[in-house]
Formats: sequence, C-alpha cells, structure tokens
Amino acid sequence: MSNWNIFEVFKGMGKYYDLLYMLTRRDIVIKYKQSIMGFMWSIFMPMLIVSAGMLVRYAFSRLSGVPITMKDIAAVSVKAIPWAFFVASIRFATVSLISNANLVTKIYFPRKLFPIAAILSQFFDFVVASVTLAFILGIVRVGVSVQLLWVPVLVSLLFVFVLGLGILLSALALFFRDVKYLVEVVLTFGIFFTPVFYEVGMFQEWAPILLLNPIAPILEGLHASVVGHAAPAVGWVAYSAVCSMAALCLSFLVFKNLEPAFAESI
Repeated sequence: MSNWNIFEVFKGMGKYYDLLYMLTRRDIVIKYKQSIMGFMWSIFMPMLIVSAGMLVRYAFSRLSGVPITMKDIAAVSVKAIPWAFFVASIRFATVSLISNANLVTKIYFPRKLFPIAAILSQFFDFVVASVTLAFILGIVRVGVSVQLLWVPVLVSLLFVFVLGLGILLSALALFFRDVKYLVEVVLTFGIFFTPVFYEVGMFQEWAPILLLNPIAPILEGLHASVVGHAAPAVGWVAYSAVCSMAALCLSFLVFKNLEPAFAESI
C-alpha cells in the first residue's frame, strides 16, 4: 500500500481505453435509444432547474423590490447546467457497479471503468447543454471577456470532483445498499445548500459556510467569469481544487482496497 500511486493507477488503465469508450458509448446509446425527445433530454433537466431557479428569483424580487432581468436568467442557467451534470453523474455512477453485476463477476478488467463511463456519458450531455447555453447567452448579449479562460479550469475541477466522488460512492454502494438511497436524498435537497438559484453574496453572513461545499466555489466562479466578467475568488477555487484531488485520491485508494471483494458482495 505504501507504493500506491494514483498516476500508476491511471497508467495501468491505459490499455483499457477502448473498453472505456465502448462502455461510455453504450450508456449514451441506451439513454437515447427509442427516446422521443432524443438529445433534448440533455437540456431538459437544466431547463427544469432554471425554471425552478427563476421562481426563487421572482420571490426574491418581490421581497426586495428589484425586478428580474435577463442577467438573472443567465446567472441561473450558467450554474444549472453544471449542477445537473453533477447530480446525474453521481446518481448513475453510484449504481454503476450494481447495474453491471453480471460483468463485474464474470470478466476481469478495472471495475472503476463502470463509474467513469457513467460520468463520461453524463459529460456528453453537459457538452450538448453547454452549446445550447452558449447560444442563449449570445441572444441575451451577456458578452465575452478574458475571464472566460477560467471556464475550462473550473469545469475541469468539477469533473475531477465528480469523478472522485462517483468512484467512491460506486464502491460503497456495492457493500452498503442504503448508500444509493442516501445519495438520492442528499442530491434532492442539496440544491438548497448550493448556490444554484442564488449567489453566495446574497447571504454575506453565511457565505463562508456555503462555500465550504466544494461545488459552491466552482459554480460561483462560473457565474463570475461568464456573467460578471470578473475573476473568481482564487482562494476558494484553490480550496475546491484541493477537495477535488483529495476526493479522487481517496476514491482510488478505497476502490483498490475493496475491489477484490466485489464479486462476493453482489
């Protein structure tokens, strides 16, 4: 265990990239096969989140007397799409080993490919929804600035955090079946403790607590760079980066220790 190295783990998975591609493609095809809405499903959930967010914004506007603007719609939309990616990825990654039990017990290959493929298939939806968002932001004339260079950095941090958390939960759910129910509850109510419908700045006294959620600085950073044309809070972004890498390293460590007992636990 002392020689365990996350880079060695990734290196050892190199020969399975083709299999990862096939698993990811399978998940995408299954999702859209015989679907009436097709790729519209990739933007359906973000649209629901945006709609709910606008209701919340409307309530705030009635209380404060400040009318809702197109910038408010852009602010919620920019954060709704990554949040939808986070929720869907964690949900499907958590049950990825259980739903592929027949393959887990019969064929040997890195089992972590299942949660990774589940997350990559959701990232495909994220890309489709992001392209749609780009058109919407262009219509409402949000504008562009050099601060957009932060977007790939923040999206990368989000992906790493989701990857780490998804791999970890997939392994735990195999041994403790109530994990998937706990995940559903947390994902359902987590949006109220995450700045999706609102900005952290609206609650100055609670801002440090809200930002302890590793997703919060990423979403706030996306809002700042895309809508506000300002640099995100670098300190909090660094905090999210540390949490993301810690989650990834912990997930690979736990997965490595539990993997030999997977077949017995299904």
